[in-house]
Amino acid sequence: MHDEIRTANLLGAASLALTDRLLAGVTAAAGTSSSGAAALVVLSTDPGLSVTELGRRVGLSQSAAARMVDGLEKQGLIRRESTWGRWVAIHPTDAGTRAAHSLLASRGEALTGALRHLDEDEQAQLDALLSKLLAGLHRQPGDAERLCRLCDRGVCVRDNATCPVGQADREHPRTGVDQDVG
Repeated sequence: MHDEIRTANLLGAASLALTDRLLAGVTAAAGTSSSGAAALVVLSTDPGLSVTELGRRVGLSQSAAARMVDGLEKQGLIRRESTWGRWVAIHPTDAGTRAAHSLLASRGEALTGALRHLDEDEQAQLDALLSKLLAGLHRQPGDAERLCRLCDRGVCVRDNATCPVGQADREHPRTGVDQDVG
């Protein structure tokens, strides 16, 4: 009989170890906080978001997102662009785009380094299991942006693959619209 509690404990330890490696690399590569790094990745694929929407996608309140945007702007990584009314669009600068690419490369190196402990068949099995797990972690419309806030989105859909989180978002009964997330 399988020990589900042990597997959950191993998953937790592995998740935390990978998170530590991943965040150390991406924050160093971007020279910012983990939420700032996530914001740069989000903006690299979806520029022009409002502060509130950017905050929602990286898991911050509006006031915390405003402080994060202020910091990123002082670092020269993003710029604000007035649109209509009081709405302001956030765009990455060239330096912000370079930082996003650098932190995604650092993230990729940390994660592929961890996978080197598995052979090709084990990696394929893990791919299938993680796809199923991520689809299961999707709870409501909009979760895809939060779950994938530090993802290299092009990798998940390379070679006509389907992003499991994007697919779960599109299939969610309350979504109502076909969203192109991943």
